[in-house]
Amino acid sequence: MAFIDLFAWIVLVVAALTLVAAFVALGAMPGRIARRRGHPWAQAVAVGSWATLICGFVFWPLILTWAYVDAPARRETKP
Repeated sequence: MAFIDLFAWIVLVVAALTLVAAFVALGAMPGRIARRRGHPWAQAVAVGSWATLICGFVFWPLILTWAYVDAPARRETKP
């Protein structure tokens, strides 16, 4: 195996590992943000993040926004 072939394999492996690491980081980011901010539906944000990444990435920015937005507090009704 020539040096250039070995170098090409190394570059290919590093590129594949970088893509996997970026996918995992993007999948975990909204859930981590929601948990850190004390979001009431942090687990739903985490599941939504992974589901949207796996199914096409279209709604992932919406889930990221949801991680930053807290649910409005419930109003207490007075009898």
